[in-house]
Amino acid sequence: MGQFLERKGVTLSPKVYFITGFSYFALGLMSSLVIGLILKTIGEQAGWPFFIKMGTVAMSMLGPAIGAAVAYGLEAPPLVLFATVTAGAAGAELGSVAGCFVASLIAVEAGKLVSKETKVDILVTPAVTVFAGFTVAYFAGPGIDQFMKGFGHLVMWATDQRPLVMSILVALLLGLALTGPISSAAIAIMLGLEGTAAGAATIGCAAQMIGFATISFRENGFGGWITQGIGTSKLQFPNVVRNPRILIPPTVAGMILAPIGTLVFQMTNIPAGAGMGTSGLVGQIMTFRTMGFSWDVFLYIVLLHFAGPIMISLVLSEWMRKKGYIAFGDMKINQ
Repeated sequence: MGQFLERKGVTLSPKVYFITGFSYFALGLMSSLVIGLILKTIGEQAGWPFFIKMGTVAMSMLGPAIGAAVAYGLEAPPLVLFATVTAGAAGAELGSVAGCFVASLIAVEAGKLVSKETKVDILVTPAVTVFAGFTVAYFAGPGIDQFMKGFGHLVMWATDQRPLVMSILVALLLGLALTGPISSAAIAIMLGLEGTAAGAATIGCAAQMIGFATISFRENGFGGWITQGIGTSKLQFPNVVRNPRILIPPTVAGMILAPIGTLVFQMTNIPAGAGMGTSGLVGQIMTFRTMGFSWDVFLYIVLLHFAGPIMISLVLSEWMRKKGYIAFGDMKINQ
């Protein structure tokens, strides 16, 4: 049995499913829901119906995009990949985002098992793939979605009740997820994080990206600053494994700024922006969409998403360098 599964590329590995699969799931989200929301927002603010329509269509392709992304990430054969597009669509319609992810995973692995095992592969493989994905979406999707959203509502309720403690925890956990091997954006969207909890998550994620970009400037230069600050701080993950102490400055920055953003400035966001930080400035665009376009909101964003993380992270990192906790080269990335 083990040899058969290995031959079919079915690993049954939690690491493959929840790190690799989750990462590609996030790419599917970015390619549909998130980019569609950005385009729609631009169209609404500029009065461009073409952009509004384009964004709306992109958002509607959430399920197929996730199905294709997960299948590609799990190295599905062509017929399985194409059929998982349908399974992903079913998952999104019947079980929302979380159900879509699970339905796509099951569809891919079921399709792999039968791929090229019969003389009528062109019929059997897509049929099994679609059947498996649709069955999961139909029976388990709604329950999975309700569980994830229920947990998200609990987090948001707790943040409203205990904004100091919970904003720190949300910023800490989502920030670490952003720099780590899993997707903070996918987590935020799956949980449906909104309001002040989403605002705290955005600050924590922004602190990771801008913080790491700033404190590693001497090793990586301006190009490295852009790559990490506007791209992703995940580039630092291999360095974190080698020296976990480099996580301290940006993480502390997020933990300090999140309660300020929650208690003083009442920063809010929506799920599509909560886990993005400053990646492609999506977190900031979605903050504007939530809080409105004004100079006050612009100043809050500059302070909490950029200036604050830069100052706090830089002070802490310089102190740690002087103490020998961080050495030159510890944050060098491959660009």
